[in-house]
Amino acid sequence: WQIIALGVVAFMLVKGLAIYIIARILGSSRPAAAERAVLMGQGGEFAFVLYTTAVSAGIIDGPTNAIFTATVIISMVLTPLAIIVMRYLTPTAKVSMDGIEVAENLTGSVLIIGFGRFGQIVSQPLLAMRHSVSIIDNDPEMIRPASQIGFKVYYGDGTRLDVLRAAGAATADVILVCTDKKEETTKIAELIGHEFPLAKVMARAFDRGHAIELVKVGVEYQVRELLESALTFGGEVIKVLGASDQEAAEVVEGVRSRDTERFELQMLGGGMLAGRHLLINNAAEQARESGRQVSEDAVREAIESNGVAEKPA
Repeated sequence: WQIIALGVVAFMLVKGLAIYIIARILGSSRPAAAERAVLMGQGGEFAFVLYTTAVSAGIIDGPTNAIFTATVIISMVLTPLAIIVMRYLTPTAKVSMDGIEVAENLTGSVLIIGFGRFGQIVSQPLLAMRHSVSIIDNDPEMIRPASQIGFKVYYGDGTRLDVLRAAGAATADVILVCTDKKEETTKIAELIGHEFPLAKVMARAFDRGHAIELVKVGVEYQVRELLESALTFGGEVIKVLGASDQEAAEVVEGVRSRDTERFELQMLGGGMLAGRHLLINNAAEQARESGRQVSEDAVREAIESNGVAEKPA
């Protein structure tokens, strides 16, 4: 075991050092080169093939093969721990706040929290109608590009009550929570509902389960981030396949209506499987295409099985 332990240390140090030097030669920064060295300092699966071939060719014996193999395996096991240690020991780079203003005494009638792809699109109808809009985001790397295309975005963490007050949440008519992390979105929506009950809260939902969660904490309106784009996409697909504009619109509206009904059933406490009969399922069609005789009971069983396996959308 002493030989194996020394072998692991020597192997990872030598390989890591070689990777670090090569990365630096190729222009990587010191932190980036160090990260690559740690990530790639382990042995690879090809070593097992190489050692087996070497044993077959008589280059190494069985005990040596066992030592080499154990060295590689242990190096692979230790790599995640080495990454954790490196990230713990490496100081976090300080984010520059140059040119970025902190939210303070904002007075917009609409407050947008989170200005990524979703928030940027949401802002357009509001600005087109000349509404007074205040925008905050907690990522300087998102704020700077926004300023380059004409947006004034203030720095602020929407999960903090003092920041919400400084951003004008107390006087805003509507607060739009457009953050992309569902836990953060829920926390912000709940905080606003508790501290600023007069403001209408509208939020971006990650998925169906998150949408239900947001409704339960008092959000007035929520939209699943992929729902409308997926419906639009599906409508365009069936038009390509021959449906008229009117037919496509009717089909999409029908699907939207079924989805709404299903959501309401789930809100009543039926869980994520409530309303699964409203899904338009392909189980029966797939069975027919495979040439099998399908009974009504089999179709029902297939649909129910598919519903049980369903992930919330």
